[in-house]
Amino acid sequence: MRKQKPVKDSFVIMTELVLPNDTNTLNNLMGGRMMHLMDIAAAISAQKHSNRIVVTASVDNVSFREGIRLGSVVTLQAQVTRAFASSMEVHIDVWAEDIPSGTKIKSNEAFFTFVAVDQSGRPIDVPEAIAETEEEIRLYDGALRRRQLRLVLGGRMQPQEATELKSLFAMS
Repeated sequence: MRKQKPVKDSFVIMTELVLPNDTNTLNNLMGGRMMHLMDIAAAISAQKHSNRIVVTASVDNVSFREGIRLGSVVTLQAQVTRAFASSMEVHIDVWAEDIPSGTKIKSNEAFFTFVAVDQSGRPIDVPEAIAETEEEIRLYDGALRRRQLRLVLGGRMQPQEATELKSLFAMS
């Protein structure tokens, strides 16, 4: 039987200040820098869940809702949503706060997938993720559909094999 671990144990909060070297010519945080920060926060979350070295396997759609200005405080919140054999899906929310004005906005959200590996770089089993709160259960329940979509789009699963997606699209 697989070891089990609550998803709350993988929760990570990371905070950064947007400095001039992080910005583009419009004084907004560069998208690549944001992706870098998201990858770090998500990797730490996956490591906390698996207690293993992890590698990034995929990044789902990342949209930039609002620009994050120079001097803003960026807070990233990451948590494993579900674990499969050796892979884990991690959900990330990004908040931008302008402390002088007292405004705070959600600027980004994404799902990253990580694979736990041994010292030789081979995939290794991870604990089952146990969702407990309503939000954790909602994210857990959607994780299999998102995984199947990633596998189909990546050419690693045939659409007719994606049973969770079939029900969404009434495929026969």
